[in-house]
Amino acid sequence: MSSKPQPASSSSDLDERKRKRKLSNRESARRSRMKKQQRLDELVAQVGQLQEENKKVMQMIDGATQLYINFSSDNNVMRAQVSELTGRLHSLNSVIQIASEVSGLAFEVPDIPDILLEPWQMPCRVQPIPANVDIFKF
Repeated sequence: MSSKPQPASSSSDLDERKRKRKLSNRESARRSRMKKQQRLDELVAQVGQLQEENKKVMQMIDGATQLYINFSSDNNVMRAQVSELTGRLHSLNSVIQIASEVSGLAFEVPDIPDILLEPWQMPCRVQPIPANVDIFKF
């Protein structure tokens, strides 16, 4: 029961095959366009999402930068205060030393290390500073 090709196909059979092929190609092209459009829509949505994430990250960076600037400014103020207070302490120690020499009384004036020159040698006990959990909200 093998089918033998007919010696002459009728033109209507050829036309029908061409029509089916064209229809199949059109349907395939339509599906391809739909897939491309769907992919484009997904990419546009992803761009929007990434732009929102980028905006949030930039706001967090701006906040962290502002915190850094504030801390740096506070640190500079404190360094100036340390320098001023160290100078006052040295002046007062000099006054005490001169007073002890003039009065003949012996005052014990301990040497206070200059923490600006030797920051690794702290003059007092180091106390831990608890970190604030909300300082950087990532």
